[in-house]
Amino acid sequence: METLTRITLDPDVMGGKACIRGLRVTVGTVVGLLAAGRSPEEILEAYPYLEREDIDEALAYAAWRVEEREVPLANP
Repeated sequence: METLTRITLDPDVMGGKACIRGLRVTVGTVVGLLAAGRSPEEILEAYPYLEREDIDEALAYAAWRVEEREVPLANP
């Protein structure tokens, strides 16, 4: 798996939860919206500062965390 460059962890942003590019949108928010049946297009409309690649990396990060593997993250 490639290094995830869009997922950031910063204790000063959203309590240190995994976020998208340092924004106040967590991976959990994105994955939760998808699980609730929202399409990527609906998410991008609701959060216009996100990009499709952000959604893809949120899913990839969540999948790795479920497998309890450590993923190297890019520095914010």
